[in-house]
Amino acid sequence: MKLKGSQNARLTDSQVARIGRVLAEPRRVQMLGEIASSKEPMPYIRLRRTHRVNSATFSHHIKQLRMAGLIEIVRKGKCASARLQRDVLRAYVDRLSAI
Repeated sequence: MKLKGSQNARLTDSQVARIGRVLAEPRRVQMLGEIASSKEPMPYIRLRRTHRVNSATFSHHIKQLRMAGLIEIVRKGKCASARLQRDVLRAYVDRLSAI
């Protein structure tokens, strides 16, 4: 989804549809908003404190956001954090606004 050496993302119709399905889940929208509000990658542990769900459910939500291209996982040792892919979200919003 992200073009090498570019800040712009180009989304296929199937990518737009996938992002729509992923964002149909309110918890994922909330998680994405929290990730977006952080200047640094959002540590999983911080997200887990806000979203009191079991580990499997949390992992599923993170995986769906990552597979849709909305977040990037940043690892530092054993710790993982999530960073918003603003260019992908912007491209999605642009596609929707063109309808």
